[in-house]
Amino acid sequence: MKQRQWQGWGPGEQAEQQHYLVQPRALAGGGDIRHVSEFLRASGWRDKSKTCGPLLMESPDRTVRVAYDPYILPGGWTIHGRTGAKGEWSAHLGLQTPVEIVAGLTDALTRPRSAHAPSVWEPLQEQNWHTRFADQNYTATSPDGAAWMQYRQDADGSAMWWTGAKDEEGNGWTAHFTPNTPMHLVQAFSTELAGPDPVMRPRGRVPHSAQIRTWSVSVKPSQLSAWQQARITAARAATWARSSTRGTRPRTTARPHTPTGGARTRR
Repeated sequence: MKQRQWQGWGPGEQAEQQHYLVQPRALAGGGDIRHVSEFLRASGWRDKSKTCGPLLMESPDRTVRVAYDPYILPGGWTIHGRTGAKGEWSAHLGLQTPVEIVAGLTDALTRPRSAHAPSVWEPLQEQNWHTRFADQNYTATSPDGAAWMQYRQDADGSAMWWTGAKDEEGNGWTAHFTPNTPMHLVQAFSTELAGPDPVMRPRGRVPHSAQIRTWSVSVKPSQLSAWQQARITAARAATWARSSTRGTRPRTTARPHTPTGGARTRR
């Protein structure tokens, strides 16, 4: 474990909380689910959760639901959506899926789809993941061998996206997506899965694994709050911008026709 001085406040301020930067992020453990839920709430999603019950968030157009339930087996995240031509799709992510990786998918639900054709494999290849094709399965594996992303197709024709991460002791998580899950969402997930940056976990929430690297960092509670608020503020700003754009679109109603030669009144 390495000690790292966290830069971010002025001289004389005293750090009050011990946290750890964890790498690789895929083995960092679940984290605080508010990283996902507060961003969705700031993006205009409705909180449909029952008191003391599992988390349930619904999109403004009611076509997508994001749920987190730690009280059932195997528990974890369920994202369920409806699309026009392709019908329903769903994604199921285990309890220990890092919230930063979950947010890759859920944040993308709040944004307009890019005009560029999505590629699930491109973000992985950019981070030097190893890819191979065998038995109708296309698989990408992280350089350290801990995480994977696979499109698998069985002999009966059924297919799905399967992904996850495990250390040498078998601790970790798995997730799967139905094959009709919108590709740009799967790409957003794979981008965060392969992200090289470490994620932060508080003391006592760092998994015990020989395959992770950690750096001790000291941060002020106000600093943590500011980072969280910056993410929420960004979500609100993007939501406001989209609403403003919709509200200021030019009208498509044709103007009244003025006959040729007719009198016009100047103002």
